[in-house]
Amino acid sequence: MDYTFTVMTQEQAEWIAYSWHYDGEYSFYDMEADPDDLEEFLNAETRGDSVFAVTYEEKLAAFLTVELTGSQTADIGLGMEPGLTGQGKGMDFLQAVIEFVTFEYEVERMTLSVAAFNVRAIKVYRKAGFKDAGTFLQETNGRTYEFLKMELAV
Repeated sequence: MDYTFTVMTQEQAEWIAYSWHYDGEYSFYDMEADPDDLEEFLNAETRGDSVFAVTYEEKLAAFLTVELTGSQTADIGLGMEPGLTGQGKGMDFLQAVIEFVTFEYEVERMTLSVAAFNVRAIKVYRKAGFKDAGTFLQETNGRTYEFLKMELAV
């Protein structure tokens, strides 16, 4: 699959925030589920040039956030359009993310955090080479959730 990464526009951020709704327990990832996350995602200054819209065949398919946490480490966050999840497309997307971040940011290590209940994503991350690096609790969406921190040497 050929994914294209561009700095996210305000229109794209609003589209994701207000129209991407996930089924069942994955509704946890709806931007509107947490007012603070929603506000941050919609704020163009907060997003800066480190939040990317990811297109596939000219359609908005995903997003990626990149935060440099050290001279050689990037912490990433990602999400796919709800209609594309659960169809076996995660590995291709994740490989494209790894290549993009490695090339654009010249990092040697990537980290990410994923809700511990999201075994579907964790399976893909592990298959791509991410290793478990510990768990932590975080308040979001009005409750406290367990997250798994993962890392990848690139």
